[in-house]
Parts: sequence; structure tokens; C-alpha cells
Amino acid sequence: MTRVLVLNGPNLGRLGSREPEVYGSATHADLVTSVKGWADEQGIDAEVRQTDDESELVGWLHEAVDTRVDVVLNPAAFTHYSYALRDAAAQVTKSGLRLVEVHITNPYARESFRHLSVIGPVATGTIAGFGLDSYRLALASLAHKAPSL
Repeated sequence: MTRVLVLNGPNLGRLGSREPEVYGSATHADLVTSVKGWADEQGIDAEVRQTDDESELVGWLHEAVDTRVDVVLNPAAFTHYSYALRDAAAQVTKSGLRLVEVHITNPYARESFRHLSVIGPVATGTIAGFGLDSYRLALASLAHKAPSL
């Protein structure tokens, strides 16, 4: 069974209570349950993690490289400015693994500061704007064994 790390950045642990008019009413626990179900359907063993700590997220990307595991990454606010996270994400894809950047909302339909992703240029692909289904689509893309860049 293919193993995938599903990594979530800052404030995603607050899903359901943080701006439900933007992010919806589903909680982080709902996200975990949904991801695990979608992963099972695709024959994927998904481990879902969330942190508000940039260095922990960087460490998890290093772990993905070291253990040869593809990644679904919602970098959240780190999307727009974390060059440390960008460099760690680049290590994933440059090692021949796949990294799919996901966002619950469409950053390009929001405030202008959200229009820049420092992660997107080093990701295998980006899926955004489909709510929690962005994760389902990312897992499906990984299940189809699309080649890495």
C-alpha cells in the first residue's frame, strides 16, 4: 500500500471555528476522517498531521524525503512567504517524490497578498478552491502514479 503524508500548516487545526464563512463548518477531525476514507478508497495509507510550527512542518518534509513518501501539503499562511518551507518542499520533488500543494479556498479569489505561492513553483501540482475535496483530488492524483516533475 502506498504511504502518503498529508501535512497541514498553521490555523488548520481551527477548522470549523475559524472563519466558517470562508473555510466551511467541517472541523479538522472531519478533515482527518474524510482524508482517511478517501485514501482507503484509493489504496493509500494516509497519515494526516497538523502543526502551527514552521520548523516542525519543515522537519516532516525532510522525513518524507528520508522515508521516500509522497506528500499532500496545505502550507496555509506559510504558502506566501516561507522560503524555509519552499526549500524543504523542493527537496521532496527533486528527490523524485511528488508533492501536491492543496488549499481549501482559491487563494487567487481572495486578498492580493494570498496570490503569491512560494510553494507552487516547486510542487508537482496545486489543487485549490474545492473545499475539503481539494484533498480528495490530491490523493486521487497520487493514486494514479502520475510522474514527478
